[in-house]
Amino acid sequence: MIRFHKFTWLYITISTIVIGAGLFSLLRFGYRYSIDFTGGTTVNYKTQRPLERRKVELTISQLKMKTVHLEVTGPLMVFQTAPLTDSQEKKLREEIKKMGGSVQTLRYETVGPTLGKETGQKTLIASLLAVLGILLYMSFSFKGFNFALAAVLAMVHDFFVLIGTYSLLSYFFGAEFDLMFVTAVLTTMSFSVHDTIVIFDKIREYTKTRSSYRIEDLTDKAVSETMVRSINNSLTIFFMLSALLLMGGATIRFFIAALWIGTVTGAYSSPFVATPLLIALKKRNK
Repeated sequence: MIRFHKFTWLYITISTIVIGAGLFSLLRFGYRYSIDFTGGTTVNYKTQRPLERRKVELTISQLKMKTVHLEVTGPLMVFQTAPLTDSQEKKLREEIKKMGGSVQTLRYETVGPTLGKETGQKTLIASLLAVLGILLYMSFSFKGFNFALAAVLAMVHDFFVLIGTYSLLSYFFGAEFDLMFVTAVLTTMSFSVHDTIVIFDKIREYTKTRSSYRIEDLTDKAVSETMVRSINNSLTIFFMLSALLLMGGATIRFFIAALWIGTVTGAYSSPFVATPLLIALKKRNK
């Protein structure tokens, strides 16, 4: 049996560094929001010949369109701007056709600012409902508030790790805060609790049969017995996401990256964040 609780100081150090760097980026740089939240138009073209970014920028400027984000990669062009009318989009397509030959419209969608605001509100409500549901379920299932509170705090830890790290991806690599990222956040929250429940169920079992043992001994035994299972479970997801990250398309790249981060932090937090928190809460009650 490995004495995991003796390295609590190391877990605190790692979490503090990762969350601290992420929160600094979040406060300093923020996110690059997609039109799902800000409102606007996204246009994605594929041309017959490669495009030159400088010429595309000049064309957009002449058409008096406000550029939010422009990405030109060979024959592919992704353009985000304030809401466009169909006639404005048609003019833009005609100008791009002059530069790149035939034009194929891969994506053309417009979202109003009202819908973007509503999306943000629904995202917040969904997250709060998820936290409340998990708290109530674990309190009822484990017949103890300490288990539920430790699991939720570990889930909050994973939440801050993910949103902070994604802010760094947004600043350095252009990742957008969109609905797919919201999906990744909610998935990470569920994955974190899923792994934590397995460990906590073992701890509860040992608490009933070995009540004379210290809580540290019970948690170390539970983590030692479930560690191999947790690693194997996480690796299957990790390898699949890694393959998608390397071979998948550009449209899902950052969504997969967010899931990849969530998988790693979820596998880490269950034994090394949730369990030390449970020990602290149990000791505090005594």
